[in-house]
Amino acid sequence: MGLTIGVDIGGTKIAAGVVDEEGNILSTFKVPTPTTPEAIVDAIASAVEGARAGHEIVGVGIGAAGYVNRQRSTVYFAPNIDWRNEPLKEKVEARVGLPVVVENDANAAAWGEYKFGAGKGHRNVICITLGTGLGGGIIIGNKLRRGHFGVAAEFGHIRMVPDGLLCGCGSQGCWEQYASGRALVRYAKQRANATPERAEALLGLGDGTPDGIEGKHISMAARQGDPVAVDSYRELARWAGAGLADLASLFDPSAFIVGGGLSDEGDLVLDPIRKSYKRWLVGGNWRPVADVIAAQLGNKAGLVGAADLAREPDPVM
Repeated sequence: MGLTIGVDIGGTKIAAGVVDEEGNILSTFKVPTPTTPEAIVDAIASAVEGARAGHEIVGVGIGAAGYVNRQRSTVYFAPNIDWRNEPLKEKVEARVGLPVVVENDANAAAWGEYKFGAGKGHRNVICITLGTGLGGGIIIGNKLRRGHFGVAAEFGHIRMVPDGLLCGCGSQGCWEQYASGRALVRYAKQRANATPERAEALLGLGDGTPDGIEGKHISMAARQGDPVAVDSYRELARWAGAGLADLASLFDPSAFIVGGGLSDEGDLVLDPIRKSYKRWLVGGNWRPVADVIAAQLGNKAGLVGAADLAREPDPVM
């Protein structure tokens, strides 16, 4: 199929990269992320043109945070960009003169990890991304499963707690309110406020107050053995593992791949997630247990996955 370009739309920058069939990034080009929807389309086209210089390109894959239709052409809804039924494929194709497919960004990252990262050798994997929120992707039988309307694997908005915490999506009790970077910071602030004497190291890394706690402080303090920081990770892991146990009942994968910024902490977060997963897995003592493994591609997964999915045939039969 030749070379394709993957596009990752971030909050501050849009990155485009030329990717070969082995998942290697040959060149990249980045532009700032504009604030208006139409300007973002122009910025995507500019990034693609910058990356393609000197390369023969056969297609473009765009990873977009939002609900993307099954035809991989329209963004039904994007939470952070004012896209509502946005014909993104059509608009970008008109600007760059190349075939374009649009993918949910978590699906793209999941595919990148499955094809070129931690999922190599597996046929059935579930990916979750633990970042500011919680996303995911489903690969069953070596195929990315998007669902009938294209919006499957919105794991972060599974309701874990009836009438629980209000979520940005408008619902209550969503999984990402309990297992995400935002949740981790909330746990740490609450615990530091209640028992500041147990959070000396954690508070010392910020401005000395619970409100000054940031995610990076929690990681550093946990590695120093700070009780509040360690307990905060355990609370996040309790919810993350419980959710994986539910997904195991649905999909029975051979592995769960955990990506996103929190996965960069390695066993600090993964070991307690594994323990929680086994604790809540129905019949866990008497059945095969899927591996819980760290993603390998880091922030490149979405770009590489989107580029490779541009080579995949249209999933609509």
